[in-house]
Amino acid sequence: MAAARRGRWLRELYQRLWEVWGAQGWWPGDTPFEVAVGAILTQNTNWNNVALAIAALKEQQVLEPQALYDLPEPELARLIRPAGYYNVKAKRLRNFLNFLANHYQNSMAVMAADNLENLRQGLLAVKGIGPETADSILLYALDKPTFVVDAYTFRILNRHNLIPETYTYEELRQSFMEHLPFQVTLYQEYHALLVRLGKVWCRPKPQCDSCPVQGWPEE
Repeated sequence: MAAARRGRWLRELYQRLWEVWGAQGWWPGDTPFEVAVGAILTQNTNWNNVALAIAALKEQQVLEPQALYDLPEPELARLIRPAGYYNVKAKRLRNFLNFLANHYQNSMAVMAADNLENLRQGLLAVKGIGPETADSILLYALDKPTFVVDAYTFRILNRHNLIPETYTYEELRQSFMEHLPFQVTLYQEYHALLVRLGKVWCRPKPQCDSCPVQGWPEE
């Protein structure tokens, strides 16, 4: 597919979804640190389970970098149990906390002052943080202009013939960033709109009859 056509269709898709649903206001979180923790906990689970784990951390008053860093790993695992894979995720959170302490003085504000390229490379080097989690932290917790790609994104665009099945994460991420304005809010809203479309309509068994983008694109 010609790059110009793909770019036009990506812009059209955003406009269609925006006209139907408007702003989504995603990602939920009271602080950048809470958003980062949520991005790690949401791996391989749904947000309702993550919300329970976040609530447990808040109840114990440990949802801030130093307090969570000081928490013994078994206790951390116990508190985040509702998010599933809690022993694995406790280790991943510990890895992120070490990264935050060693490179950014335990401060999300200091971290946010670094540039996108350094931050992304650093996060991807943290064991247990892959591209989707890294980009979620960058976009939603640190307000850095990077596009988050997930399974919904792949499924929606492949079913509408915008990308082949062989596309990689980075190829798809670059497609969005090359054809859309370099804007944090736009990337946040577009990703959230795709998640909503994927959860309700573009499921493994698609609900095409009532889909707001049924029959699109027409070319």
